[in-house]
Amino acid sequence: MPTEDLRTTVGADIATSAKPAGEPAPESLASGKAPTSTRSRTRSAIGRLDEQAPDVMTLHTREAWQMFTGRSADASGQTPAIPGGRRFAAVLRAIWALSARDNPYADWILIRVTRRLGEIRAQMSRTIEAREAELERLRSRGLSLSVLASSRPVTVELGFRSPYGYATAEAIVEFDYHVRLVQTLMLKDRLSDEAAREAIREIGRGLRALFLEPIRWERSLMREEMLPLSRADFLPGAAEAARMRVQAAVSLFGEVPRAVFTGEEAPRHTQRRVTPTAAELLLLREASLSPVAEPSVPAEGQLL
Repeated sequence: MPTEDLRTTVGADIATSAKPAGEPAPESLASGKAPTSTRSRTRSAIGRLDEQAPDVMTLHTREAWQMFTGRSADASGQTPAIPGGRRFAAVLRAIWALSARDNPYADWILIRVTRRLGEIRAQMSRTIEAREAELERLRSRGLSLSVLASSRPVTVELGFRSPYGYATAEAIVEFDYHVRLVQTLMLKDRLSDEAAREAIREIGRGLRALFLEPIRWERSLMREEMLPLSRADFLPGAAEAARMRVQAAVSLFGEVPRAVFTGEEAPRHTQRRVTPTAAELLLLREASLSPVAEPSVPAEGQLL
């Protein structure tokens, strides 16, 4: 049975601190508050939260498995690679980490991807509810049909290090169930072969297009010269290198929406930990979101 282990395990024992025997209780404990030094020691002694058991995803269909793994390019290069959910999750993790640098484009693509993924999942949910209602109608009339399941499902152990990985896994599981329902209705004469194939292709096309979108963003934003890009680059007085980063970002992706730039519209999950003051927020609201063109220098002999 093929499995994919995406886990990177980092052990963290949980230790506790105790007051040495005979040590008098600090006066502040009488008020129910631990002294600062005790709180500090307790925080440093408690280990990080970690999973107590592996997270797993079970898939029953080849379509869902291929949607998760993608497809590698062939040796001749004639068949291009198709990214799957696993690559998509890794790209989003990198962009999510980039949001910690106050990069507005990282926030923007995370918002776009989350919105589109939500739309696809809502579409799947509506389709699944309609198929389940059809099975329920048949059951109420005396015909109980079971949903197909694999005799050898694939169990994938997950170890995603960002919330976007788990959102991807949930979408893949929903797609797997959608395929199972459609193939059930096809086998049991509730859908034609062509209608069933189109129902699976429709959702599959949407997911694959979504998986492709952030790859170009990640490749560009993670380039060494673009890594320092932040909201400060857009402010008046920014250095020449900052202006060039802004120019490159705008030419590649367009102007970032103002609400995203100011932080008024934020991704569902972001590592940005900036709380601008009122004065700083005013600067963000007034900053130009496109590169300021430098005055051209006339060529020698050219009239002004």
